[in-house]
Amino acid sequence: MKFTIAIAITCLLACALAAPPTIQQDAQVLRFDSDVLPEGYKFAVETSDGKSHQEEGQLKDVGTDHEAIVVRGSYAYVGDDGQTYTIQYVADENGFQPEGAHLPRPVQ
Repeated sequence: MKFTIAIAITCLLACALAAPPTIQQDAQVLRFDSDVLPEGYKFAVETSDGKSHQEEGQLKDVGTDHEAIVVRGSYAYVGDDGQTYTIQYVADENGFQPEGAHLPRPVQ
């Protein structure tokens, strides 16, 4: 009986030690800029965990039947492998169009 309990405790201890760490520090906002304009907006945010996001949006063809918003921006984050990944994007009447060195490129 004691041997079975010892084995069970050893297995539980091994599982606990093998589990990935779940404690993460809360990220702090290092920089936040925001500006709302009559025909658009822009913002930028950067956090202590290596994430950042910049974006700018403007109205296009104001006052016409084709009025639309065009958004341009980029965001970056540190992956589990320690590498920083950056994505630039445009979102307009043609949809969301991301680009990044790690993203597959569309076939031309």
